Amino acid sequence: MSDVESGSIEADAEGPDAASVQTPWWRRPWALATGAGIAVIALGIGGGLIGSGILNGSRGAGACDAISVSERALPSVVTVWATGQRGSGNGSGAVIDADGLIVTNDHVIAPAVTGTRVTGSLAVTLADGERLDAELVGRDPQTDLAVLRVSRDGGLPEIAFGDSAQVRTGQPVVALGAPLGQSNTVTSGIISALNRSLTLPTGDGGVTVITGALQTDAAINPGNSGGALVDCDGRLIGVNTAISTVPDSEGGGSGGSIGIGFAVPSDTVQAITDELVASGRVDHPSFGIEVSTLTPSAAAQFGVPPGLVITSVVEGGSADQGGLQVGDLITRIGSQSAPTAAHLAAVTVRAAPGDEVEVTFLRREKTRTATLTLQPNPAS
Repeated sequence: MSDVESGSIEADAEGPDAASVQTPWWRRPWALATGAGIAVIALGIGGGLIGSGILNGSRGAGACDAISVSERALPSVVTVWATGQRGSGNGSGAVIDADGLIVTNDHVIAPAVTGTRVTGSLAVTLADGERLDAELVGRDPQTDLAVLRVSRDGGLPEIAFGDSAQVRTGQPVVALGAPLGQSNTVTSGIISALNRSLTLPTGDGGVTVITGALQTDAAINPGNSGGALVDCDGRLIGVNTAISTVPDSEGGGSGGSIGIGFAVPSDTVQAITDELVASGRVDHPSFGIEVSTLTPSAAAQFGVPPGLVITSVVEGGSADQGGLQVGDLITRIGSQSAPTAAHLAAVTVRAAPGDEVEVTFLRREKTRTATLTLQPNPAS
């Protein structure tokens, strides 16, 4: 894998100076605004991206019995190795089926994969030190998840899934994985927040939004990506994916844990891995538009609501069929007012082709609504 790449938590910068704008707001080619803030990096090591309770139960005060949790869950946690033309590195993974299915982060395996083909090599090291070649079952860059398969006589110890919908802030948890290549590492902490949305780079060089992420202060570092976040019963409640870092004077991040890590919730993990195992792919829908963010401060200069300015429309796509046009200003998506590009991406992660989404938009100072039937994304 190459050097660790960084993104940022949703933060829009100031828009253009109103005095410099001569054309009406609805005709201006707005650029997508992004801003500075706490950097969020995906956890991985080497040449690419890397990821980055309760005694006697999954809720309550105190801390997990880390020894008991380790004995129960650590045998199911593996180190993932990816090598390809773009570099090499390692992350972590968890065995989700005794027949050899392993979930990890997509950005962990990305250096060895082009599209759906393995163009390099993939391998895993089991908790007992045995190294096995791995094959790719399927990948989903949009949720940063991938499934691998290995073969071993006698099968593998699989981890039990927990219910991430039942996770509560303050709940003790344990993180397991291979930070900085150190396999069989265990750290403990709590769930410090729920339902975070993270804008992250994908292993293919794009951008995605992870929704509903669990935030934890359990130490997570590069190499932990794809590893297990478990409750005090050793059940998988999340897949460790990213960490926040404090930007330095040049805008970069330190790359190490500051106690703010994020995991894809297990309910999402289970749904996505089921689809990948069944068909090798996940069909995410698409709005069929490209947009630029009109920030609140920029919108105020023009006396219009903040939202998303449509800069292009895919012919025959969801927005086109719903009557949207270039220049329309989307001011609401479902119940979300003042939407950002991250909100738009979040809908496509949660929804399925055929779902209907109501959008409110402004066209030449007149407010309109449309119900869009989401079409499959041609790229998924």
